[in-house]
Amino acid sequence: MTIIYKYIGALYLSRRFYLAMAFCIVLFIVSFFIPPLFSPVVILLLLFATLVFIDYLFLFISKAPTAKRLTADRLSNGDENKIELRIKNQMPFTVDMELIDELPVQFQKRDWKLARRFSAGEQKNILYNLRPVSRGEYHFGRIVIYVKSLLGLLKRRHNIEAEEVLPVYPSFLQMRKYELLSQTTVQSESGNKRMRKIGQSMEFEQIKEYVRGDDIRTVNWKATARKGSLMVNNYTDERSQQVYCIIDKGRLMKMPFNELSCLIMRLTALWYWPVYVCKSRTVSG
Repeated sequence: MTIIYKYIGALYLSRRFYLAMAFCIVLFIVSFFIPPLFSPVVILLLLFATLVFIDYLFLFISKAPTAKRLTADRLSNGDENKIELRIKNQMPFTVDMELIDELPVQFQKRDWKLARRFSAGEQKNILYNLRPVSRGEYHFGRIVIYVKSLLGLLKRRHNIEAEEVLPVYPSFLQMRKYELLSQTTVQSESGNKRMRKIGQSMEFEQIKEYVRGDDIRTVNWKATARKGSLMVNNYTDERSQQVYCIIDKGRLMKMPFNELSCLIMRLTALWYWPVYVCKSRTVSG
């Protein structure tokens, strides 16, 4: 059963085959009214059958093409994610290929198809973009390749196993963009530097000599007695604090915008907002 499927089940008739058969049928009808044309039409039909047999040998004796899908380990929600197909023709002649990548059901694309011509032994990297609009697991299927020679009478189908599952996370590509923005527009400006802010909390940092303007309530009398001059304690701002995020999950937040709901966009903003704030915390010197 496997041999029958390999050499017959994967065989498909192309449009060129049906056009050639229709042309032969028309000639046979005409030869019925013009008898001298019958013999040339029979010779033409035999020639057509010979070409079909040669095309069959070309497709089923040569090596099958190879294909591989190259993706990231995760997809970014709401952004264009690059997917790469690496296709190689292992046949010793030029062929035309129709490529079908079985995309996840979330995209609802049933007509995704690419047509490319490959020379003998040629390899091509084909790029395309996918834009998910919801989180979850996205299941990719097989890579299906229909191969036909330059005769174009028959096609052979190759199913290449490439199943994989990719998770879709909130828009981490946007997070990287805002992180780069904070570094380029704030930290790299001339005259800007990172400064330590003196706080009034109880998180002790260091003891230093008193200068005009220091809070006299922070005088360290023991250190003053040992040093012989006024010494004060420095404290820093508390870094740990409780942050409460209140998110509206009402009906208005479910309104679509650019194929994404407002609720998803708000959650994405909360995802990369702390990184942006931390990267941007600089003051002018």
